[in-house]
Amino acid sequence: MATPEANVRICYDRKLPLALEEDGRRAAVRENPANDVDPSLNPNDPNLTPSEKIALIASKRWRPGKVLKIRFLDGSSTMRAKVERYAKEWTKHANIQFDFGNSTFAEIRISFYADSGSWSALGTDALVEQYFPLSQPTMNFGWLRDDTSEEEYSRIVLHEFGHALGAIHEHQNPRGGIVWNKKAVCRYFSGPPNYWTKEQIRFNVLEKYSEDILLGTEFDPASIMLYPIPPSLIVSPAGWAVRDNAKLSQMDIEFIKIAYPQTVSAR
Repeated sequence: MATPEANVRICYDRKLPLALEEDGRRAAVRENPANDVDPSLNPNDPNLTPSEKIALIASKRWRPGKVLKIRFLDGSSTMRAKVERYAKEWTKHANIQFDFGNSTFAEIRISFYADSGSWSALGTDALVEQYFPLSQPTMNFGWLRDDTSEEEYSRIVLHEFGHALGAIHEHQNPRGGIVWNKKAVCRYFSGPPNYWTKEQIRFNVLEKYSEDILLGTEFDPASIMLYPIPPSLIVSPAGWAVRDNAKLSQMDIEFIKIAYPQTVSAR
């Protein structure tokens, strides 16, 4: 397990460019009418239960009960089998299923070699073919190989499939209360193993999501959607750090049950 002070690989967001956001919204509503979210609704309504308060893009959810088709574009049989095993942990708690096969029209398409990073389309953004052509991946595991540890497979696969279901990075949760040491953050992520530019660091670490697009905003330090954060990068809370989360937290489990409730039959 990586320690909080160790430089670890973390994924980067594959958000739709501004010019395609409207295409993404239309695709999301076609997929799941509940994605037609009223922006005037307050996700921090006190009537919401604590388990509802977790950071997920409210307008990018797949239809509950959906069978998501998943196709590997490359990778060894060992790598594929490990990804499939860990990804299915989400389906134990959500009303959604994963069908790993060879469908040309698979909504989730996985590569291990698209580039050296790990990333995923955010929920129904994967349906926007202008940005994610059917022949190209919607998810990449750039450093998972046959000999990668089981813990790392668990950490990365659960995390990326969380994105594929619509979950954001928890460190960009507006209720996280993290005040960054920006100079230290830039030094840390511009070096190995990430080698990010200042713009990538701003986009993937320092910026926070707006509360009005999220389904709940309670911060979960044990979430699989949160990568290790060493205390040297944080001004406040003083001395605070995030451990290396490699399993679904209890709040992750509660959240996915609400995001994908057991109310709609699979199609």
